[in-house]
Amino acid sequence: MKQVIFLQVLLGILCCFSIFCANAEDPYRYYTWVVTYGTRAPLGVYQRVILINNQFPGPPIEAVTNDNIIVNVINQLDEPFLITWHGIKQRKASWQDGVLGTNCPIPPHSNWTYKFQLKDQIGTYMYYPSTSMHRAIGGFGAVNVNQRSVISIPYPAFAGDFTLLIGDWYKAGDKALRKRLNSGLVLPLPDGLLINGLHKSSVFTGQKGKTYRFRITNVGISTSLNFRIQGHSLILVEVEGSHSLQEVYESIDIHPGQSITALVTLRGAIKDYYIVASTRFTKPILTTTGILRYQGSHTPPSLPLPIAPTYHVHWSMKQARTIRLNLTANAARPNPQGTFHYGQINIVRRLVLANAKVKINGKLRYTVNGISYVDPTTPLKLADWFNIPGVFSLNNIKDLPTSRPPALGVSVFGLTLHDFVEIVFQNTEPTIQSWHLDGSSFYVVGYGGGKWTTALKKRYNLVDAISRHTVQVYPNSWTAVLVSLDNKGMWNLRSQIWSDRFLGKQTYLRVWNDEKSLYTETDIPPNALRCGKAIHL
Repeated sequence: MKQVIFLQVLLGILCCFSIFCANAEDPYRYYTWVVTYGTRAPLGVYQRVILINNQFPGPPIEAVTNDNIIVNVINQLDEPFLITWHGIKQRKASWQDGVLGTNCPIPPHSNWTYKFQLKDQIGTYMYYPSTSMHRAIGGFGAVNVNQRSVISIPYPAFAGDFTLLIGDWYKAGDKALRKRLNSGLVLPLPDGLLINGLHKSSVFTGQKGKTYRFRITNVGISTSLNFRIQGHSLILVEVEGSHSLQEVYESIDIHPGQSITALVTLRGAIKDYYIVASTRFTKPILTTTGILRYQGSHTPPSLPLPIAPTYHVHWSMKQARTIRLNLTANAARPNPQGTFHYGQINIVRRLVLANAKVKINGKLRYTVNGISYVDPTTPLKLADWFNIPGVFSLNNIKDLPTSRPPALGVSVFGLTLHDFVEIVFQNTEPTIQSWHLDGSSFYVVGYGGGKWTTALKKRYNLVDAISRHTVQVYPNSWTAVLVSLDNKGMWNLRSQIWSDRFLGKQTYLRVWNDEKSLYTETDIPPNALRCGKAIHL
């Protein structure tokens, strides 16, 4: 009898504890960011840049899975401004995505507060301005999401973290770049490269024999970069929120908008070593360096710089295929349903998206399936929520490339919540492309040269493809991805070559069902800005 009573009491305690845990709210992290212009000389010439709290790059967000992030952005610029959270999925809340299709921009000398959760995510991400060409002069920073303490990482322990924001840089300001694009001219080769906002003076110090985690993101607006560390190997452990097979690289290509995480063990002599980033597929090749310094070092790094491998595009495609998702490793949390077998799910729709460089009304533009996107004055999400007519029409863009004359427009694909979709990016241009999808990650299942056909599906990797949010497409080639659209909202699919996006190389996916429920989508935030046709609603 006593044993029965004891068990009943124990069961009651456990029930109460479980209820407490279920109701316990995840931690909140609060930030106030003042966005201003400032003067810096990243390439030795003083120029106007965008600062956040007087910092260039902006302050990092260091957080943990499921943390709630509250960022009050105070816009002290002379133009409307938005920040987007690249790779953060904004579960059920595209209201917080920070692009012109979901948000009214923050007016000059005003503020707006983002409120979002890092739901079930780990990994290396970034933020940056999504408005105009602001991103070309700063306003970007790191978002690092660590695993919860109850979740082990599927790779060896490390002694410390280094965050590296690598990217190209122009000496011309954002308004000069914008004027050039609007006049019909393409952007020239960047003037140089930066690591954490510096050209050749970033230093990272560690102890001999210790292993360090390097979080590396290409924050540039136009150029693919090769990353390497003199005399050291990189063990790839994470790609944009997905743990990867722990393969060893001497160097890794990182395309615009992409992020990786690698372990580096300091096994060399006690001295300095070059950290090198250099452009890919450009003439001339641009290079910048930082320093990996062993603690106690008094010896500068020796020349020559480590050389990036000289391979052709198709070799690069082969390298990209080796970056695979380790399906046995969890990411933010254990999966109670087991491994997600993406290769066994029926595809309900296929989008073949061909990008092209064109002229419309005598001006340079870029199109996706014949439409060059133009932002309406009313965000698509507000128009959708309030049923405002005349802002956009669903499926006015075709699922396949079209021979119709290119035109300006507001292109939106209408898709159903939980659709499993195949997207083929068909690059008809002689330059490398980089595509990003907000709100979801996709499985990169195939690459190839030339024009995609259905016969090429037999080459797809349906077993262990990497899950990521940004993918490269090589010149005159194609890349195929599979995506489960399980996040209701209005999601931007865009080029990460920022001049191309500025001139129309983007579209939106409206992921929808007719159920109005907080289980599928949050209501419009009480503080949501109104503009355009929604200004009085």
